[in-house]
Amino acid sequence: LMRKLLIGLVGVAAFAPAAFAGAGMWPLNNLPVKTLKSRFGFTPTPAWIRHVQLASVRLAGGCSGSFVSPHGLVLTNHHCVVGGLEAFSNKKRNLMGEHFYAATRNEELKLPDMAVQQLRKRTNVTRQVNAATTGKSGAAYNKARRAIETQLQKNCVNGQPKKWTCEVVSLYHGGQFWLYKYRSYDDVSLVFTPSQKTAFFGGYPDNFNYPRYDYDVTFLHVYVNGKPVHTPEYFHMSPRGPKAGELVFTSGNPGSTERNDTIAQLENIRYPFYPDALQYLAHYQGLLEAFRNENAKNARIVTGTLFFVGNGIKSLTGQLQALHNKTLFARKEREQAELRAKVNADPELRKKYGDAWNKIAAAESKMLTIDKPYSMIVRGEGFQAKLYRMAFTIVLGAHERTLPEAKRIGAFRSFNLRAVERRLFSPAPVYPNYDKLRLSSSLTMLRNILGVDAPINDTLFATESPRQVADNAVSNTRLADIKVRKELWDGGEKAVGKSGDPMIVLAREVLPYYLKYRTLAENEIQAPLEANTAKVARARFAIYGPSIAPDATFTERVSYGVVKGWPKHGKEVAPFTYVAGLYKHAKGYPPLELATSWLNAKDRLNPRTPVNFVSTNDIVGGNSGSPVINRQGDIVGLIFDGNPESLGGAFWYDGRVNRAVAVDSAVILAGLERVYDAHALVRELRGR
Repeated sequence: LMRKLLIGLVGVAAFAPAAFAGAGMWPLNNLPVKTLKSRFGFTPTPAWIRHVQLASVRLAGGCSGSFVSPHGLVLTNHHCVVGGLEAFSNKKRNLMGEHFYAATRNEELKLPDMAVQQLRKRTNVTRQVNAATTGKSGAAYNKARRAIETQLQKNCVNGQPKKWTCEVVSLYHGGQFWLYKYRSYDDVSLVFTPSQKTAFFGGYPDNFNYPRYDYDVTFLHVYVNGKPVHTPEYFHMSPRGPKAGELVFTSGNPGSTERNDTIAQLENIRYPFYPDALQYLAHYQGLLEAFRNENAKNARIVTGTLFFVGNGIKSLTGQLQALHNKTLFARKEREQAELRAKVNADPELRKKYGDAWNKIAAAESKMLTIDKPYSMIVRGEGFQAKLYRMAFTIVLGAHERTLPEAKRIGAFRSFNLRAVERRLFSPAPVYPNYDKLRLSSSLTMLRNILGVDAPINDTLFATESPRQVADNAVSNTRLADIKVRKELWDGGEKAVGKSGDPMIVLAREVLPYYLKYRTLAENEIQAPLEANTAKVARARFAIYGPSIAPDATFTERVSYGVVKGWPKHGKEVAPFTYVAGLYKHAKGYPPLELATSWLNAKDRLNPRTPVNFVSTNDIVGGNSGSPVINRQGDIVGLIFDGNPESLGGAFWYDGRVNRAVAVDSAVILAGLERVYDAHALVRELRGR
């Protein structure tokens, strides 16, 4: 489930305010208790809240998950671990093309790039952050913000970076600041995952659609000191799944939303940011498809990446449609005009916050002047190769680690280096031909987009073409060797400066341009945006109070909803799909081809077992792998996608048609038992 923004395929005439009610991704310490009690007769107790917090986890790669046994067993989606499956597949073990099941601990497969984080504590640090930054702007604001965040994080980690990860989180666009403390686990093993064709049954045509028949399920084990971690707070797996109309909750980490953005911010997203992103993804997709079609090995290498690129194109196309929906955009304009009018009607509020919208618009205009070099150089869109990313991590890390702690960007502060090193020293293989293709193509795109007279092009391509630069760097680098990467990393700026490795040389040449545009964006765009979006948030608080949930920030949130279909083309879409429908939907050719294991198990499965269901829960990208739980706190489903109409969720929520899509817990258990003979795993899930 990628980051999702579109409302899409609904004909919208007039949206009453009630159409947007019921939305919200709520922090566990600020649940809408009165609403839950009045609408559903349910009051979450402190014990229920604590249980949900500790049983839920965040995957460092951008997904959610949950503990489902007292022995560190984690449930998440197949597509949340695709990177690891793709990296460690080979001729003998195709983890994308075949299912994997470890009946014993010794058979499990280590995933060195994977980390699991469990939220243990949150502390309101709004007063400390505001005291450090109030009255400052530009570079001074950034300096003060980094200094206070570094101090708070360092005290939180308390000299134990292997154990704790701490983050300062901005809620309500700077209206509040919270310090989140996570227990980090980076010894993670694969227990079970289905094949790609089973997890993503229906492929691209069915993606962001419904009915669905996906078994997008994966189980992991978390270890500490070589033993399964003890997790007394975990979710039990319901054998029956939910009923239609039942109250259910999702507990996960939604990535980002823009529901409280100003019109100036939304207009830039609408054009040029999203059209540019679509053009980039379409080019990248064509490149990968050509590479895939050359041979079976190439297909194995890029299958997962192509899934995410195609997913992104489909999502972004819909997001753009949402932003061009005149009725909904006009509603956003009216909401902003109403808020500004209320602010301007109050002399005190006008003095404090009245200029915020104009300053946000000015920062957005400034962003348009550097958007292309920022995207190509700082975001790295012009340097798409694994070996280059390694080189630039080493070069940038050497530079950042010469700075005082408080002046570094977050990833390179001492207490965060473990995560950087885990990725940098991963044993995942490197594919030189794949890197040559991507680097050559992206360097060519960089040259064309920035223009041949751009200074960076004079630096990089003074004597060689983009293709020649890529071929030389990939062919002659030694960075595929973990030992070489460690030597350069440990040697710091001195070793990096002396290195003649062509990939390191390339990264060194890029660094000054990266620092230039990053610093410009931080001081002249990011700083005024943060300061003034915080003003808008405070104005909204002053007028409306904390009656709405904050925008998503890839932190623990709970949304509530009911299992329910929705009206489409004059008919009601049923909330459940069933095993019988799965076999009927299968056609024997990709992407509607069932795995042999499911074909052989047809007679062992109850045709009335639910496969997938939809609910009114409010989710976006990052919620992938979120457990769907009932009021007892038992898992009844596993979030993996949304319907087409859900994609507008980053901007607005329409409870009439917005639906989350989940795998039913009944089919999860049935599949493990009757398709995969994963009896040891089922026993652990059932506590035996």
